[in-house]
Amino acid sequence: MIVFPNCKINLGLRILKKRSDGYHDLETIFYPVAITDILEITEYKEHVRSSSIPFTTSGLSIKGANSNNLCAKAYKLLKKDFPELPHVQMHLHKTTPAGAGLGGGSADAAFALKLLNDKFGLNLTTEQLIAYALELGSDCPFFILNKPCCATGRGELLDPVPLNLSNYNLVIVSPGIHINSGRAFLYIKPGIPKRSVKEIISGPIENWKDELYNDFEKAIFKQHPQIADIKEQLYTNGAIYASMSGSGSSVYGIFPKQKSLQFSFPPHYFVKELIS
Repeated sequence: MIVFPNCKINLGLRILKKRSDGYHDLETIFYPVAITDILEITEYKEHVRSSSIPFTTSGLSIKGANSNNLCAKAYKLLKKDFPELPHVQMHLHKTTPAGAGLGGGSADAAFALKLLNDKFGLNLTTEQLIAYALELGSDCPFFILNKPCCATGRGELLDPVPLNLSNYNLVIVSPGIHINSGRAFLYIKPGIPKRSVKEIISGPIENWKDELYNDFEKAIFKQHPQIADIKEQLYTNGAIYASMSGSGSSVYGIFPKQKSLQFSFPPHYFVKELIS
């Protein structure tokens, strides 16, 4: 079976407070985006050690050992509770940049859980899949639902919102800078904003530029001015709203459909125009 894990962008990202467990409470809107990886999982007939999963990749390079990939971890997580789960082999074709604030790895893991559940008839509910996904990462549960949601807590408390950006075009630009999310939190001063992200996105998109903020931008832009330059160029070219996604380094712009787009980003940048 083959699935196509899509990525996401964050519309607003406010860090509310640091928790006693070391995580942070946040508020953001996760919005699914049609940039997809390709994940294939097939039953593996050869004899293998129980902890070993034949795992191959293509496309963009993925850091780390294949055995540590979140897709492989998703299988091992289910295997603990379902020992009858057959041995599998996996192939992941990567098109979403890693470490770019787009949630590509989290999507791959969540889609692996859903595929294994469907292929082998585990009969897990959505709530159970979300619980497993949370063990793999804070934003993995979103990709189980995979529709616009207001996320709170660590990002795992999901409230679907009636948000549809299909009347706009979306441009995503990633400069290839890998941002360490854990370190990015060190530069954040948590606080409760006057208006919630959920309240702001329910208003006119023309107001978002002055109201909808990503708390990571200030520190990340200071460390990497070229990321700030991307946002500026998107606005210069007529974006209604532009923002860094997650802790970066990808930046997206939302444009009117009729807007003609011309950019001059360096050739090694990942640039994707999603035309509705």
